[in-house]
Amino acid sequence: MPIHLPPISRRAFLRRALLAGAGLALTSTVSAAMRRTDANSWALLADTHIAADPTATKSKIVMAEHFKKVSQEIVGLPQRAGGVFVVGDCALSSGEPGEYTQLTGLLDPVRADGLSIHLALGNHDHRENFRAALAESNSARRAVADKQVALIESKFVNWFMLDSLEKTLHTPGSLGAEQLKWLAETLDANRNKPAVILVHHNPGEDGKITGLKDTSALMEIIRPRRQVKAWFYGHTHNWKVSQDDSGLHLVNLPPVAYIFREGDPSGWIHATARRDGMKLELRSIDPAHKAHGQIVDLKWRTA
Repeated sequence: MPIHLPPISRRAFLRRALLAGAGLALTSTVSAAMRRTDANSWALLADTHIAADPTATKSKIVMAEHFKKVSQEIVGLPQRAGGVFVVGDCALSSGEPGEYTQLTGLLDPVRADGLSIHLALGNHDHRENFRAALAESNSARRAVADKQVALIESKFVNWFMLDSLEKTLHTPGSLGAEQLKWLAETLDANRNKPAVILVHHNPGEDGKITGLKDTSALMEIIRPRRQVKAWFYGHTHNWKVSQDDSGLHLVNLPPVAYIFREGDPSGWIHATARRDGMKLELRSIDPAHKAHGQIVDLKWRTA
C-alpha cells in the first residue's frame, strides 16, 4: 500500500543528496535528534503539484521552491510533528514518473527529520506511476483493490485517508462502493476515538460536479457516525473552514503550489489535536500575507 513513506536516517538522506547533487540538505536536520516529538502535532499539505523539472513554473510560481520552503518550516518546528499528510495532487499535471521522482527527493529532508509521510491521490496523479515511484513501501496488501486507503491511528484522532482519483486529468473524483464499504466497516470497528477524513476532492454540488461525485454516499456514512468530526480536502486551491448542520467540520486546505484566485494564501496547515477538538494554524508561503498565522479552533461535535 504505497501511501506511507517512513523516516530515513540522516546518513541515507545525505547519501541521496550527494548522489542527486541537488543540495537538498537542511541545516536543521543536524539537530533533529535533539528535538522532542509532539505526537499530536501534524503538518497538513495539499496540491503540491511538483514537476519533474525543479525550476518549472506555473502561475509564476516555482512549485519546488514552495515545497522546499514548507519543508524547512516543518523541520524547523520547535517540536517535531507526529507526521505529515499530503492530500492529493502530488504531481504537477498527469503524474509522470519524473514528477514523483522529484517529489520523493523533496520529501527526503522531512523524512530525515524523523517524520513519516502519508500521501493521498488527486486527479493530477497517476496511480501506477505513483506506486512504482514508492516501490519501497509496495509490499503491504491493499485494503481496497486498486485504491490507496489507510487508517493512521494517533492518541486523539484516527485519520482515514481515502482515494478519490477516478481518472488522471479528469477533474471530478469518486470513491466507489468498495471504498465506501471499507470506510463504513472500519469506522464501525473504531468507534471510541474521534475520526477525521482526508480525501483530495471537495464536496460535490448537484448539477455542477467538479468535486467528489459520490459526496451524498460519503455523507450518508460519516454524518450519522458521530465519531467522525471533520472532512479535510484540497482540490480547489482555497483555504476555507465551515461546518454543516450536523456539526461536521469541512476544511479546505490551502495549496502548497499556486493559487487559483488572486489574494488567496498558499501554504500549509499546522494542526494540533486534543481530546475535544483541533487547532489549525495557517502557515502562508508569504509571511506578509494577512492570513499568515491565522488560527482556527475546531470544537468536536458530541458523539
